[in-house]
Amino acid sequence: MTFYDFAKSVVYGVFKPWYRIEAIGVENFPKEGGVLLCSNHIHNFDPLVVGIMAPRPVHYMAKEEIFRVPVLGNVVRKCNAFPVKRGFGDREALRSGLKVLKEGNVFGLFPEGTRSKTGELGKGLSGAGFFALRSEAFVLPCAVIGPYKSFSKLKVVYGKPIDMSEMRAAKASADEVTKFIMSEIQKLINAHQ
Repeated sequence: MTFYDFAKSVVYGVFKPWYRIEAIGVENFPKEGGVLLCSNHIHNFDPLVVGIMAPRPVHYMAKEEIFRVPVLGNVVRKCNAFPVKRGFGDREALRSGLKVLKEGNVFGLFPEGTRSKTGELGKGLSGAGFFALRSEAFVLPCAVIGPYKSFSKLKVVYGKPIDMSEMRAAKASADEVTKFIMSEIQKLINAHQ
């Protein structure tokens, strides 16, 4: 058992009953190949919740400050996270994200870049479009729905994978692709609220 699997089973054992998490659309998750998993962001626990309900290991970017914290930095790294400098065009983080996708893994991203204060879906940053256009990965929209309250139901909804080849061929911009991805996330929220 890898450290990731161990950590996932511990977090799953606590979070699933505590928040009564229901996963919807797990059958939509591609069984292999690169997947850009794009979700809304309503709480600090979103990466954990989306990750434990996903049928495949998820890699995330995490702010570089976390990696400097003793013990926590090591744990986060062993859970498939890599550092990103926020507020900069961090080329190393972009390369790391593309590498995850090109190696056929799942890269989890919160296109809004930060948590929504209102719970409403915010504007997506062009990074999601960048990764979708620069890789051969499918985009998998995801929505976390419901309050993070003890023993009230929280849903994680996985949409159908989107083949981006047409948008790549049409030379769509990163902003256009991000807007499209955000509209797919919004559809999941509307359908399952």
